[in-house]
Amino acid sequence: MQALNLYNTLTRKKEEFKAINSPYVGMYVCGPTVYSDVHLGNCRTFISFDLIYRYLTHIGYKVRYVRNITDAGHLEGDGDVGEDKISKKAKLQQLEPMEIVQTYTVDFREVMRLFNTLSPSIEPTATGHIIEQQEIAEVIIKKGYAYEVNGTVYFDVEKFAKEYNYTALTGRKLEELLENTRDLDGQGEKKGRLDFALWIKAKPEHLMQWRSAWGNGFPGWHIECSAMSTKYLGEHFDIHGGGMDLAPTHHTNEIAQNVAYCGKQPANYWMHTNMLTVNGQKMSKSLGNSFLPHELFNGSHPLLTKGYNPMVVKFFMLQTHYRSTLDFSNDALNAAEKGFMRIAEAYKTLKNLKTSATSSENITAIETACYEAMNDDFNTSVLIAHLFDVVRIINSTNDGKATLTQKDIDLLQKIYSSFVFDVCGLKFEEESSEAKNTLGKVVEVVLAMRVKAKEEKNFQLSDEIRNKLTDAGIKIKDSKEGSNWSL
Repeated sequence: MQALNLYNTLTRKKEEFKAINSPYVGMYVCGPTVYSDVHLGNCRTFISFDLIYRYLTHIGYKVRYVRNITDAGHLEGDGDVGEDKISKKAKLQQLEPMEIVQTYTVDFREVMRLFNTLSPSIEPTATGHIIEQQEIAEVIIKKGYAYEVNGTVYFDVEKFAKEYNYTALTGRKLEELLENTRDLDGQGEKKGRLDFALWIKAKPEHLMQWRSAWGNGFPGWHIECSAMSTKYLGEHFDIHGGGMDLAPTHHTNEIAQNVAYCGKQPANYWMHTNMLTVNGQKMSKSLGNSFLPHELFNGSHPLLTKGYNPMVVKFFMLQTHYRSTLDFSNDALNAAEKGFMRIAEAYKTLKNLKTSATSSENITAIETACYEAMNDDFNTSVLIAHLFDVVRIINSTNDGKATLTQKDIDLLQKIYSSFVFDVCGLKFEEESSEAKNTLGKVVEVVLAMRVKAKEEKNFQLSDEIRNKLTDAGIKIKDSKEGSNWSL
């Protein structure tokens, strides 16, 4: 089997994956800030890294997957000024900040459960690691890459950039960043315009604050991830991931902090998921085209014509490579729903296929192609194309146009088990026998009405009944013996 290759944002090219201490792999992914419902962009990121986690485990690695919960320190605008997102929500709703944290952490985990993602190995919180963050800031000050002004500790970007490549992750020029940096409140305290806060002095009214050597305050957003990744994965680990929007600032500053703290680039491979669009436009609240997972599931958003099963949404996401833009539209979701149902129906058919002494298909080649797709930077779009080849073979065999041996059928079962269930984390709904019996009785009654309509030569009604059943996902097959139906 070919080696696993992945795209490294740090080097801007695909590289062969080599674990630092194989078979062990350390992977850190920036988790949600729990002040509101998790948005679809976050969901795509976490579904993508769940897939990566699953595949690494599938091919034999022992993965420690750390995904944090940001429950303090993330200010509006993602910078060093403005109000804490969680504190602001708490004030608006007249609740304790930790009530907000609890509510949206539970909501986030429920959405992830509906998407059938695995829980990370460790899910640390920022507020649970205040001491570690303070200790890192103290070391960076001692090494001369940070300074304290009026109770706030800033990272000295320009001093760091004289010795290290501050923009290694993005490849941007420092001069351009300096030119594009806006003047902000508190800018006068900083030595340089790009300097960012490791620790922020808290105003008396700030709801979330802790004691420190510099006075009461709270951590900067960037240092939280440096502290948690270092504590649970060490100073140097394998993979660091997140959405591409985090690369220019959050991840760039994480790298700077870690290098200043211990002299090491934190991760060998930096991986980023791409953005979402809706009908070709960037998804955003200001454009009114941003919808939440539950709106997608129940179809309550005005841009949607219906709701979609979480597994259909997940399948839709996986049809596009994680580094490509993912465009939502009703047509695309409907097509994904049909594709997902084809794969699900073929799996039911697979269980009842008749075997032959000879085979007309090369199933081993398809299994190899599935692994090749995943080993090429986790290319799920190509993987799913191969899964549709599996569907074609199953249906052709069922129709008598192809033949399979028992060994072939066992291998097809293995492909479903390995790639549909294990790697992609998809699952098919199993109807209870009671529900099936009830549905069967209802469909038989409707079919009897259709037969009566035909006898009365009311062909318009007969066709309408057939079309309505088809729209509901029930297939009707007419023959001389009568009509049969299937889902």
